[in-house]
Amino acid sequence: MEQFGKTAGFRGAAENQYVHGSPGPFMSSEVKGGRRAQLEHTGLRPGWTTGACATAATTAAYAALLTGEFPDPVTITLPKGQTPSFALAVEELDDGHAMAGVVKDAGDDPDVTHGALVRVTVRLLPAGSGVVFRAGPGVGTVTRAGLPLPVGEPAVNPVPRQMMRDHVAEVAARHGAPGDVEITVSVDDGEEIARSTWNPRLGILGGLSILGTTGIVVPYSCSAWIDSIRRGVDVARAAGRTHVAGCTGSTSEKTVVAEYGLPEDALLDMGDFAGAVLKYIRRHPVDRLTICGGFAKLSKLAAGHLDLHSARSQVDKGFLAELARRGGADEALAAEVADANTGLAALQSCLAAGVPLGDLVAATARDEALAVLRGAPVVVDVICIDRAGAVVGRSAPA
Repeated sequence: MEQFGKTAGFRGAAENQYVHGSPGPFMSSEVKGGRRAQLEHTGLRPGWTTGACATAATTAAYAALLTGEFPDPVTITLPKGQTPSFALAVEELDDGHAMAGVVKDAGDDPDVTHGALVRVTVRLLPAGSGVVFRAGPGVGTVTRAGLPLPVGEPAVNPVPRQMMRDHVAEVAARHGAPGDVEITVSVDDGEEIARSTWNPRLGILGGLSILGTTGIVVPYSCSAWIDSIRRGVDVARAAGRTHVAGCTGSTSEKTVVAEYGLPEDALLDMGDFAGAVLKYIRRHPVDRLTICGGFAKLSKLAAGHLDLHSARSQVDKGFLAELARRGGADEALAAEVADANTGLAALQSCLAAGVPLGDLVAATARDEALAVLRGAPVVVDVICIDRAGAVVGRSAPA
């Protein structure tokens, strides 16, 4: 799920398909269990993030600046190596700038940006300027601390920025250009769409965020997702796996693989449904369960929430402040945590003061998980990570 809102709204998204007849992002005839098989089992069609759409538009616009022609469709490479091809919805070429636009297709996900037109305007800059990002109409600007971008920056997240930089560099190398450009990202009606997201509350003003860590929107359906979690547990047990991991996404999945070397069929794409994992494993135990996810998301589990979706549970900064006090925070730091813009900002304040808030959240989340398991013979540990995948908190197994 990328930008989940109150209504999805279809705006005539074009079908953006994989090129060369390659399989969809989660399809594999060889994998019988784990994240990809679990996602395939949902029967839902995945889509593309705003970051992937912006990268495709950037690539087409920059190529047009250098050659006079827009590649259409335009093919990009996603962080995990997939090579989708996108049709251009709009294009414009003038002296010194080019604009291309892609209509976002979110697949079967009720994503509020489904059908939105993502436009990118690329302008040439003097050699040595590098790649500069600007927020156009419908893209927000960061106005509060605690987000992965500094205050004042356009809300184009780090992974989409890197994708755009990489593709600019590839196009520049192909045509012998220096690759110094200004990239302005816009979303038609983005400011209106953003009212259905958490952006205004987080201090991202003026429009949407350009998001995505894999380029792919994972389709969301409560019943299908929970059923796929159960299927994943069944497959792991049938394969004789004694240690499984419930992961909130692809970054946490990479973390547990690096930590424990778990095979793919021991990985459960938990998403926001921590309760579904715990309740099913309570009835169908395995020897060990690792829960891994973002610090803020797992702080919700620590506070007793079993559905971690932002539409149904929020980070409780007052709860985090109380945990910080238990870890030795004075009242000034506790007040700073309680008033933090985001869970990440609260964590950063505690890290700077030497208070192990990440470990405290992990241990408390583990205890909440054990309470849901109700004495089932399962050893549980919890790992909290930041947005880059670095471990910021962990519990002992219990």
